[in-house]
Amino acid sequence: MSFRHTWLAAAAFLLVVTSCLAYPRRSQHRDDRADVSCGYQSCHQVDSTKLNVHLVPHSHDDVGWLKTVDQYYYGANTNYQRAGVQYILDSVVDALLDNPDRRFIYVETAFFWMWWLEQTPERQQEVKDLVNEGRLEFIGGAWSMNDEAASHYQSTVDQFTWGLRKLNDTFGSCGRPHIGWQIDPFGHSREMASIIARMGYDGLFFARLDYQDKNTRLAGKTAEMIWEGSSNLGASADMFTSALYNHYSAPSGFCFDILCNTEPFIDNQKSPDYNVDAKVQNFVNFVNGQAEHYTSNNILVTMGDDFNYQDALMYFKNMDKLVKYVNAADKGVNVIYSTPSCYLKAVNDEGLTYTTKQDDFFPYASDSSSYWTGYFTSRPTTKYFERLGNNFLQVAKQLEAMTQLGQVEASSIDSLREAMGVMQHHDAITGTEKQHVAEDYMRILTNAFEDARGSAEKSLNQLISQDASNNVQVFNCLELNVSSCDVTENQEKFVVTVYNPLSHEINHFVRLPVLSATYTVQGPDGALQTTQMVPIPKEVLDSPERASSTATHDLVFKAENLPPLGFRSYYVTKTSDSFEEVQPSGDLSIGTDLEVVLDETTGLVKTLRSNGVEIPVAQNLYFYKGAAADNQRASGAYIFRPNGTSKTAISDSSTFVVYKGDVVDEIHQTFSDWASQVVRVYHEENHVEFEWLVGPIPTDDGIGKEVVSLFTTNLDTQSLFYTDSNGRELLERKRDFRPTWNLDLHEPISGNYYPVTSKILIRDATKGLELAVLNDRAQGGSSIVDGQMELMVHRRLLRDDGFGVGEALNEQHFGKGLLARGRHYVMAGAIGGASPSLAAQEREVAQRKLLAPWLFFSPGGSGFDEWQTNFKMEYSGLKTSLPSNIQILTLEPWKEQTLLLRLEHILEQNEDTELSKPTEVAFEDLFTQFAVTSSHETTLAANQWAEDMQRLEWKSTRNSLKDKKVSGKALSLGPMEIETYVINVEKQSK
Repeated sequence: MSFRHTWLAAAAFLLVVTSCLAYPRRSQHRDDRADVSCGYQSCHQVDSTKLNVHLVPHSHDDVGWLKTVDQYYYGANTNYQRAGVQYILDSVVDALLDNPDRRFIYVETAFFWMWWLEQTPERQQEVKDLVNEGRLEFIGGAWSMNDEAASHYQSTVDQFTWGLRKLNDTFGSCGRPHIGWQIDPFGHSREMASIIARMGYDGLFFARLDYQDKNTRLAGKTAEMIWEGSSNLGASADMFTSALYNHYSAPSGFCFDILCNTEPFIDNQKSPDYNVDAKVQNFVNFVNGQAEHYTSNNILVTMGDDFNYQDALMYFKNMDKLVKYVNAADKGVNVIYSTPSCYLKAVNDEGLTYTTKQDDFFPYASDSSSYWTGYFTSRPTTKYFERLGNNFLQVAKQLEAMTQLGQVEASSIDSLREAMGVMQHHDAITGTEKQHVAEDYMRILTNAFEDARGSAEKSLNQLISQDASNNVQVFNCLELNVSSCDVTENQEKFVVTVYNPLSHEINHFVRLPVLSATYTVQGPDGALQTTQMVPIPKEVLDSPERASSTATHDLVFKAENLPPLGFRSYYVTKTSDSFEEVQPSGDLSIGTDLEVVLDETTGLVKTLRSNGVEIPVAQNLYFYKGAAADNQRASGAYIFRPNGTSKTAISDSSTFVVYKGDVVDEIHQTFSDWASQVVRVYHEENHVEFEWLVGPIPTDDGIGKEVVSLFTTNLDTQSLFYTDSNGRELLERKRDFRPTWNLDLHEPISGNYYPVTSKILIRDATKGLELAVLNDRAQGGSSIVDGQMELMVHRRLLRDDGFGVGEALNEQHFGKGLLARGRHYVMAGAIGGASPSLAAQEREVAQRKLLAPWLFFSPGGSGFDEWQTNFKMEYSGLKTSLPSNIQILTLEPWKEQTLLLRLEHILEQNEDTELSKPTEVAFEDLFTQFAVTSSHETTLAANQWAEDMQRLEWKSTRNSLKDKKVSGKALSLGPMEIETYVINVEKQSK
């Protein structure tokens, strides 16, 4: 928004098969005709003797921000913003048809697809012609322009795959984007560069980088670079990257949109308002000024902004004159209509050498007091719901893939695919949208959950039912996060089917909200499971979010040996209304092999013993006071700006109760009437769970607050800490430091905050120890003081930060401030060690939390015996578990008798002496429901065959960058590798 301007098979078996049924495919549109000239051959000629100015007409169309997705598309709710995407596309197509020299790029497939489905066949053919001629070019092409801080890599890959599939199916190879166009996200991740490189893109363009970084790069002519996107994957993850000069807006005085207040070209020399000469000179001055900061004889000038081109004729008519008159003036400037890919090709043809970058572009600051690090945490319940959506989407896709092999038509999980694509948008998962838009995002995702539940129910019935006439009702309980579930509370007999979406057999602790009664749990063989009743904390019981719930306790048991891509069903029976109340323990510690110790005086955690190591770990909840003074930058949806550098403990002590049992030990802590916590150790687990409950955050004192969970140790960390990049590789962070420029820091807290998508950790190299905290949603975090780590869990603020949303981040529910509940998973021990190392254990836990077993609930019928007779209670989608370092990232229906399969190696180099090694995988006889008859490797986004990927080659100061040719017959997966296949399958006979 410019308002915020500023993965494998044995080689003998897997044959590379080109099939018309296997997607992707070479285009069957007009690509085979002589008049097709899309791609680089569609570019206008450049003049090597002049400065070539590439005008790039574009419209940046947010998939929700100030208005909802539908309001933006249809042009409604103009009180917030005058923007209608349907009119942009209507108008642009007309303008392009009028003049073959004109070019336009479009980015957001979500909006384009809404428009495309409304068009007549004649209009659709016109658009195909424009695409085939390179006059309308898709750039980016994902479902939305995703955020890069809070978005997890699995969701990013998914939403690119869905958007690019729509373009490929419709336009063939001419619809395949060559350029990553991330112009508006508020900082940029290294993993994002790696992802789009492995999708086959040639370049990445963005606008937002730290103001000091931008000034340094412009001064040193390094605004264009080779970004080394992975320390594990080599050149295959390298990406030519360009930081745009003028944000993504047109030069001042040259925005000719109806939303702009710019004088048009007045070229009647008899008019007293004649202005051609002045405008030409102003434009020449601008482009020459820009050229001084770049090394190439080509520069890119963006001509557009947010929701521009609702009247494209107005814009294009004036740009026609701009091209005409500047070129006629013969001032050493050659102005052409262009696209980012045409600009990229012209630069590449010059053969220049570029500097390299190995870190990322976080945090982003637009000025000395404006660090865009608040959105790492903003709207924490939205961030949790989005992560839950990804969990269920993977489950639903796997179930459908294993049962609906002949499916061709649209699936009921498509709405969840699309909802999750919308949720990755840089004003959705970020929490930087208006409140009514946030509520609409939740509406979209909730409805999509229900659509996908129908698909999952159909698939599960095919796997469960012994008799096709017996159908099982399947329900989700999306309020388990507040210990509420209608089925478990209101059914005296019910079945919980625990589906494991991971590729390995695992154990999982199940928590079911139930009444004060006596229950039994029977496994698939009828054996009684060890259970434990744990009181639901009073603070949760009092939550208005569960007003209709009557549950008082959690029934806890361990679901053991859950099969990979499979399930085990457990039969729960309420045997008596009588109940023996759970009694507290007088102990000050919980756990055995893994032990947490409380301070007797304060009731706060003081020590953690884990993996044979004891570390003093003090943990408490604190808050920063959000800056809100007049005439100063305030904390808001985007900005984290505390008032000073100190933080305040919500309480210096806690009242607490300890509960111990056969399954789990818990400490229930209360800090205040708005902050509490459960510290939990499940027997035989390798991590401690800190389940925080914060809110409503009080603001009666007129001060907004930003709450953090702080872990304090005696580790000597030397100003260093580590955070993940979108859930994958770790990046080293150094406090008060940037690797590529000399930092002048005026905000020592927010300027040291980084996005934590899955993990933050600190290490003491001398002691050889580390402490890691994994989270259940994206958050901001840092190490402000050596030996400390903090994660921000909730924010409630009273002032807008002035970057366009126009509202304070003051979420309310049931008339009160928002209540948020979440979990941190704490792991500690020696760095390295025997396999599995601590790092490998952390990776495994992160996978289990991201793709947690999904609980499906069903009424229990007449009893266990009847259920066991009529329904399967155990199933595995794999014949055997994959190696522990290999995970099926994607398994989903694709085309007729084909599936999309992605496999990944989940460890980095050197994280484990054994598990970090390349690992062979053969999948031809892996699945129980189907046999793989052939496979064909694709790029990461599955819109191009791997052998067809030929990226542009670049020179850098480190080496000559050239991708190795992908053979499609890889025998193993190396650290951090993801390989993608379209597999042809046949249903296995039973």
